Amino acid sequence: MELVCEKYHQHMLAEGAYCRHPQDYCKFRSACLIQFMSKGNRADGAAKMPLSSEVIKMETLNFAKGDGLLPAIAQDHASGEVLMLAYINEAAWKQTLATGKAHYWSRSRNQLWLKGESSGHVQLVKEILVDCDQDTVIYRVEQLGGAACHKGYHSCFFRRVDGETLTIKDELVFNPAEVYKK
Repeated sequence: MELVCEKYHQHMLAEGAYCRHPQDYCKFRSACLIQFMSKGNRADGAAKMPLSSEVIKMETLNFAKGDGLLPAIAQDHASGEVLMLAYINEAAWKQTLATGKAHYWSRSRNQLWLKGESSGHVQLVKEILVDCDQDTVIYRVEQLGGAACHKGYHSCFFRRVDGETLTIKDELVFNPAEVYKK
């Protein structure tokens, strides 16, 4: 199970977990691999699910699926709102882990992309969730600048199906013509 040490320190203590990295590793907002150690049954009598003692390295996402690209969902860490869906390749994954800032693979430009490099609306990764098949991730992020969408909205999902039309449900956070002057 992958968790960020700072956020889950109390949880780690309660579950008998330890961090496999030096103490200063989390200062850099990088995600950290946690190994949970089984403590048997809880004091309150509730049975505890046995936890695997196998350690899975975070770099072992299944990039073989999707021709090397995996879906990455960006979700606001505070509200839970889905901000966007993008794709990552192994290079984007490693950059995200190394910097604590969301990196993606731009399919249209065919290049590595730091979210917010043009607009300044960077995504600081607070937590990373990996699905059961290790082929999809959720980046729980702090969205700087208030907008994840390049069209100027807080979320890329700013339209709602309304009968047979799409209705804009959100307000613009910024004017894309001013931010992306070319």
